[in-house]
Amino acid sequence: MMDDPFATIGFALKLAQQALRTHMDAALQQIGLTTPQYAVLTFLEVEPGASNAALARRAFVTPQTMQAILVALERAGLVSRTPHPEHGRVQQTELTASGRDALKAASGIVADVEARLRDASAPLDPRDVAAMLFRLAEALR
Repeated sequence: MMDDPFATIGFALKLAQQALRTHMDAALQQIGLTTPQYAVLTFLEVEPGASNAALARRAFVTPQTMQAILVALERAGLVSRTPHPEHGRVQQTELTASGRDALKAASGIVADVEARLRDASAPLDPRDVAAMLFRLAEALR
């Protein structure tokens, strides 16, 4: 048995994830966004027209939660949704000009968070740290 049952990789990962989410939410709140909303805006920049299901997977939320996120982003004028030309029930979502502006502001905030993480990972190479975390995630899939 371990001396400290909380000195585990799993507990450390959860602690780091929770700290990241709390910090990101607080930082992004300055511009009126949440972490999942930022994830949606980021993904839409890379893949305009993404489906709700794809956005939900990317933001680590349920499809029902994604629907609420998209409604809020649409009301804020950050995204526009239109029916898919071939699949009537599917909505295509794209960034608006305001959405691109919000993403630019949010990206600066997130870059600062990422810099703190890189500094905290020293003297390890941040790419090695990220690669190890990806391996851990893959090991549990």
